[in-house]
Amino acid sequence: MAEVRHRYASVRGHEVFYREAGPADAPVVVLLHGFPTSSRMFRHLIPALADRFHVIAPDHLGFGRSATPSADEFTYSFDALTDVTEELLAQLGVERYALYVQDYGAPIGWRLALRQPHAVTAIVTQNGNAYDEGFVPGFWAPVWAYAETPTPSTEAAVREALTEEAIRWQYLHGVAEPERVDPDTWTTDHREISRPGLDRIQLALFRDYATNPPLYPRLHAYFRTSQVPLLAIWGAEDEIFGPEGARAFTKDLKDARVQLVPGGGHFLLESHLDTVAEAMRAFLA
Repeated sequence: MAEVRHRYASVRGHEVFYREAGPADAPVVVLLHGFPTSSRMFRHLIPALADRFHVIAPDHLGFGRSATPSADEFTYSFDALTDVTEELLAQLGVERYALYVQDYGAPIGWRLALRQPHAVTAIVTQNGNAYDEGFVPGFWAPVWAYAETPTPSTEAAVREALTEEAIRWQYLHGVAEPERVDPDTWTTDHREISRPGLDRIQLALFRDYATNPPLYPRLHAYFRTSQVPLLAIWGAEDEIFGPEGARAFTKDLKDARVQLVPGGGHFLLESHLDTVAEAMRAFLA
């Protein structure tokens, strides 16, 4: 079993935590986590890849063990989180890499690809959306309403996402065998996201999520031009980013591989780790 190193780097004056494993001279795979978790979501995937790949998985600023400057000190946006990720990779000397994106990791990964298309060798998107078809309306309506008109009532609706019950739902909805999912996942995420000031950070990112769909036309043009190899491996029962979001990649990438996993939800690694790891190893090989 490959050893995982737990490291910190100073990026733009902020401490960024990241997990790293695998041979230094092997092809690089960058893993970008989603809301409301951290690189901890990759704790089992990293060893499953690190015999063949050099794996790097950072915690986004405001998440996990990375610094959490207040919303007054740092402007939390997907552009800003991309800036931090881009600089971290530059510090580590990473010039070419494959991307694994999930949830919030997707808009960060898309921005990286648009900024440096030559750097991205392949993409694995696990319930990481890039098309309007992927948005499940019932879930996203409160987010769009809050982004358009931030008021006490629209804020109250999105604050529900910060509760332990809502985080637990993110992990368990659609999962055919919920007993596979470690309860420490949602209790740990809830504890971390409940730290003082974290609510304002998450509210800022909820509002900023509305900046992502307007990027999609540029992203789709990048897909058509580059034909970057892409695997969309998706929990088929996800009620946040539905399976049509996975199928949509084939509109612009003629060789995109789409694998819908029955009985899998939003956090597919918790219930179907072996399925994802095997698919990734075959695809990235």
